[in-house]
Amino acid sequence: MTRMTPFSNPLLLGFDTMEKTLERVAKAGDSYPPYNIERLAGAGETSDRLRITLAVAGFTEADLDVSVEENQLVVRGRQAEESERHFLHRGIAARQFQRIFVLADGMRVTAADLKNGLLSIDLDRPKPERLVKKINISARD
Repeated sequence: MTRMTPFSNPLLLGFDTMEKTLERVAKAGDSYPPYNIERLAGAGETSDRLRITLAVAGFTEADLDVSVEENQLVVRGRQAEESERHFLHRGIAARQFQRIFVLADGMRVTAADLKNGLLSIDLDRPKPERLVKKINISARD
C-alpha cells in the first residue's frame, strides 16, 4: 500500500523536498541546548533578519562548530573530558550536542558570536526582486 501525503497532490509540483524537510524537523525533538529565535527589527531594511541564540555555558569557541550543510544550519558542541578532575557532585553535564535548524531558500548566515555563555547566530534573507516572466505561446496548426 502506498502512502498518500499532502505533497503527493499533482498540483504541488516540486514540493517533494518540502515533505522531506518537514520529516527532518519532526525528528529533531531534543531540547538541549535551549535556544531563542528572534526577529531583528530595522527601519527600512530590505531583508529579513533573524538571530538564533543558544545557551552553551561551559563551551569555548574551540568546542563549538557552526556550519551550513544543504540548507541546514548545524551547530555542534563537543567538550573534552578532563580526566584529572575528581568531582564530588557533577550537576553540570559536559554533554555533546548537535542542533539543526532548517533554513528556507535564500537564508544566509552573516555572523556568529560567543559571549557570556550565549552563542548568537545572525541570519538574513534579502528580499527577492519581483520577477514576472512572459511566456510566449506558439500556435501550431
